[in-house]
Amino acid sequence: MSDLLRKSLRAFTPYKPGTTVDEVRRTYGIAQPIKLSQNENPLGTSPRALQALHGVDALSVYFEDDHRALKTRLAERYGLGPQSVILGHGSNELVQLAFTAFVDPADEVVMAQPSFGLFKKDAAIFAARAVEVPLRDGVHDLDAMLRAVTARTKLVFVCDPNNPTGTRVEPEAFERFAAALSPDVLLVIDQAYREFMDAGATDGVDILKRRPTTLVLRTASKIWGLAAVRFGYGYTSPEIARPMNSVRLPFNVARPAAVAVLAALDDVDFIERSLENNERGKRYLYGEFARLGLRAYPTAANFIAVEVEVEADAAYQALLERGIIVRSGDGLGMPGRLRISIGTPDENAAFIRELEALVAGWRGRVAEVGTVG
Repeated sequence: MSDLLRKSLRAFTPYKPGTTVDEVRRTYGIAQPIKLSQNENPLGTSPRALQALHGVDALSVYFEDDHRALKTRLAERYGLGPQSVILGHGSNELVQLAFTAFVDPADEVVMAQPSFGLFKKDAAIFAARAVEVPLRDGVHDLDAMLRAVTARTKLVFVCDPNNPTGTRVEPEAFERFAAALSPDVLLVIDQAYREFMDAGATDGVDILKRRPTTLVLRTASKIWGLAAVRFGYGYTSPEIARPMNSVRLPFNVARPAAVAVLAALDDVDFIERSLENNERGKRYLYGEFARLGLRAYPTAANFIAVEVEVEADAAYQALLERGIIVRSGDGLGMPGRLRISIGTPDENAAFIRELEALVAGWRGRVAEVGTVG
């Protein structure tokens, strides 16, 4: 049986998503766990999107595959044409389409370490060589990434804000990097969390307008609260979009997803409330981490990577048993840290209460060992 498996997959480790609410309920008998692990919108889903979904009918019919109206709306935001927009079953599919269209076995793909795990996963699937460049103080080391580019490099990934650290690249450094990168390399800028960034941050589409071999990824999962409908989109040049579209599956975007996103684009009130909640939660959590003596990376997203004083898996498990679901950095390439999604004020406060109790216990044990010693 193992002989049937492609060679590139024989040592392959599949992507592992975070723990679900139902898993915690079943395992620990906790009726209302608090989920701060998958960077979802804690305010729920855009009301306009939900209202539009109630009107979806004729599910027995194949609607247009091109989604021209939706592409046009997304393109107009940046003064682009619809031919510069590509749609996917989540932005994850667009990453895979980039590999399918442009990467041959043994080609090289440059990425940060740690960064979004699906970049390395897809490199393994397509038998490409993942060239991982360590972060510097939690941020992409763009100079080192540029030095890692060779004649075999096909793709370079910059996740901005970076997942799992939440950090962003300074615009000046980003511009220098993009200008120096060979035009024969596709620069993939993953901006799934772009809406949470401040006005001074890099917008990947500005780089695209000067550098056609660029693909900028976005998603409806985060700011619009549409994770379950699976909708991602990308901005790129028509020259890049055409081969990607040629290898995608027909009807990869379901009609309910397209209808929901088209309505969500006009939900300014929901976006404003979501951003306000995120900024308030960010201030609160940073203040509490400082009070507890825990260091956190500066985040430009809707999650924070914070240091803990025990193994990350142990801290994750201890919080899980108390009904708080976070992500362990041990499985994300940042040992000694937890990744915490910013929740509602009540959720954030509940997390801090449990974390504070755990920190006191950890430090008490260290003090006891020191006294005995």
